[in-house]
Amino acid sequence: MADPTRRPWKTGFEIELMAPRGLSRRDLAARIANRVGGRVHTVFYPQSEPSLVPGMPVFENLVLGFEVLSAAGERVALCVDDLTLRDGLDPQAAPLPGWMRILSDDARLLALVTEHCDPDADTGNVLTPIATLFGTRLEHTEGGIAKVVDRAARSIAMVAPLPGERERPCELITPPYERDPGSALAALLEDARALGFTVPAEAAVHVHFDAAPLRSARTLSRLVTFLARHGDELRHRVGTNPRCVRLGPIADTLVDLASSKAFLAADWDKARAMLIEAKPTKYADFNFLNLAHELPGKTTFEARIFPGSMDLDEILRNARLMESVLGWAAGDDAEPGGDRFCGSLGLSAADRAFWEDRADP
Repeated sequence: MADPTRRPWKTGFEIELMAPRGLSRRDLAARIANRVGGRVHTVFYPQSEPSLVPGMPVFENLVLGFEVLSAAGERVALCVDDLTLRDGLDPQAAPLPGWMRILSDDARLLALVTEHCDPDADTGNVLTPIATLFGTRLEHTEGGIAKVVDRAARSIAMVAPLPGERERPCELITPPYERDPGSALAALLEDARALGFTVPAEAAVHVHFDAAPLRSARTLSRLVTFLARHGDELRHRVGTNPRCVRLGPIADTLVDLASSKAFLAADWDKARAMLIEAKPTKYADFNFLNLAHELPGKTTFEARIFPGSMDLDEILRNARLMESVLGWAAGDDAEPGGDRFCGSLGLSAADRAFWEDRADP
């Protein structure tokens, strides 16, 4: 049974959107800032993408993001690119002035860029502080590209104009909400609708849950085992977008770890070390990476299976379903299964009826 007195799980949302042609994610950030009486702060935001260059599996990127801060300096939203959103963009579109991306083969070098460079600087000079740091000069080439090498001519980073309407994709990232997120999310979605933003063809909604209540080997074992057994059913019920990429089942190494006697007998520090050794990946249906590494400010469990949406009720209902699974994992109830899939998950009567109607016929 659902407990009406229980506080909602601390939760943050990542909602993938697409700006109409002629607008950008910066415009959405500006509208939100105007509504809340705040300001927009330009930031670098890390992204990665597969590489076709031999010996370099991924390109690490920094793209421009726009953080909305309230008058009190608290984050209201963050609008960033998502490189998986491509459908409907014109790949031949010329870059807009000031829009750039910075590339490197090493994310640690991009961390230096983030610390030392100004995202509001012009494309031609933004990497000058990095060149100074390495005792070299910025090298300019054709097409507005500039690069930094060290004194041994080894590549450090490169900046290039951002072509192909890449200013239009917008991953709208909320702060973590400690209470009911409904009113805050409703306002953000209305801002997006008012500007003509839509749901991209490849879109998803990712939900981050505070992982503090999951920090025990027993709880994590119950959660991993449940999701490994019922992941396909959860995908069916929520309607995971088949065009959404960077998804996949929980790795067998993680499933095997969760059921091992050594893991179940471990305290949290030892269990976390074992979890790190199992090498969880971000790019799966359920992301345990942040929990494993306890990243500052982002010790979360992330559910990535939810379809793209601008429907507040759908987004919140999906989040409540996953919250009920986490609540079950942290509790003592027997594992639900078969026609009892939703019966022991602490859902409200209305939510339980909805999800039972979404079961396979």
